[in-house]
Amino acid sequence: MTFRPTQPLQGLVRAALVSLGLLCAMPMAHAGRGTAVVPERTIYPGEELLEDAVREVEVTNPNLRGGYAEVTGEVVGKVTTRTLLPGRTIPVAALRDSWAVVRGKPVSLVFSGNGLTITAMGTPLENAAIGDFIRVRNIESGVIISGTVMENGSIQVAAK
Repeated sequence: MTFRPTQPLQGLVRAALVSLGLLCAMPMAHAGRGTAVVPERTIYPGEELLEDAVREVEVTNPNLRGGYAEVTGEVVGKVTTRTLLPGRTIPVAALRDSWAVVRGKPVSLVFSGNGLTITAMGTPLENAAIGDFIRVRNIESGVIISGTVMENGSIQVAAK
């Protein structure tokens, strides 16, 4: 077996480089934690989140799991699905969009196809947000149809 001679400074240089790398990585790891949005007061299910009800705080717990809101813009205007406690992070899964269509409240039904547009009134059978596919009862005929909730609150009827 042959061994090659090592230089005494070579190990010292390696140790210095490793130490420098660790020192540079620590601020980046701390900076990577970012911010979290927490409620100022107890917020109950069904309440809409307003900007004055939440605040952004710096995350200091390195063991905090992801899945929480990091910016106020993510939560303002959303509705909670469970109780949110003050000072605790807000899980994104505990938020939903506000209802664009409310069950039992009359809405406009619109069918468009082949240059033909038909409108009628209907009653939604469930609450829905914009983009949701729901069932609606036509008020005039009683027939149940399905469609997509549009931004203006009307239902775009799906062709069969």
